[in-house]
Parts: sequence; C-alpha cells; structure tokens
Amino acid sequence: MTRRTWPATDGHDWDWERLRATCLREARRLLGSASAAADDAAQEATIRAWRQSASCRSPEKPEPWVAAIARREALRMLSKRSELSIVDPDLADTRQKVEDLDGALDVRRALKVLDSQDRQLLVGVYWQDLSNSELAEQLGLAEVTVRVRLHRLRNRLRNTLVEV
Repeated sequence: MTRRTWPATDGHDWDWERLRATCLREARRLLGSASAAADDAAQEATIRAWRQSASCRSPEKPEPWVAAIARREALRMLSKRSELSIVDPDLADTRQKVEDLDGALDVRRALKVLDSQDRQLLVGVYWQDLSNSELAEQLGLAEVTVRVRLHRLRNRLRNTLVEV
C-alpha cells in the first residue's frame, strides 16, 4: 500500500490518514457504519480540517478538534437527510440517538448551574436511591425541608429544560 503524504500546514506534520480514520469513525457513529453519507461526511471533515488546521488550538494533539469537525459535518448531513421525506429505519434510529444526545446535553447543562446542596439532593434521590428521611439524615436537614427543596428543584429543572 502506498502512503499518501499530505502537505504540512502551518508547520503541522499531522498523520492525515489517521485523522481521516478518526473522521470516518465519528461520522459512522452518527450516520451508521454502512452509510455512504458517513464516507462523504468524513471526507468533507478531513478537507475542512486540513484547510483550517491553522485554527487548531492544540496542534500537538489534533484528534479531538478533528473529531468535532467530523461530528458537525455528520450532523449537517443528517439534517439534510431529515428534510427528505424518505423513511429509513436506520436513519430514524440515528435521528433518535442525536435527539437523545441533545437531551442529555441539555440536562447536563441544567445540572451544572445547580449549587452543591441541590446536586447532593439529586444524587441522593436518583443515584443513591435514598428515601427523603435517609437523605435528610445524611444531609443534616429536616425531612420536610428535603421534600420542599426537591419539589422546588424539580420545578426549576423542568422550567429550565422546557426553555431549552
């Protein structure tokens, strides 16, 4: 196999074959492994990364930057597909995965703005599966205080997620 060499850009001597493989892996993750669109997205992402390599903030480790370009390109192709009226079960699964990912990112952003005590309440109830009385004992609060704070916290999160 002959190895193609790509011209170095702005002094970056990156392994473009490896970076293209990164793009392909990321595109296939979103668009499906047998998808021709994944190949197209990977190719377009590689070209974009090559053209914009000077804007990479970490040229010593470009993989995350290149993967982000590939992800955006795959999502762009996915949005073009969603404009079509063709019903494809693989596409529906991928679209659902993207929507689930968007929802998870919205939840993560909403949780990030909470103070530590609110996060402790959520962890206790939803991850540790503690009752209100157990959580109150663990946090040194009255049980009624835990119930009221959880109620208010759920409402705040619900309103925050509806706005997003």
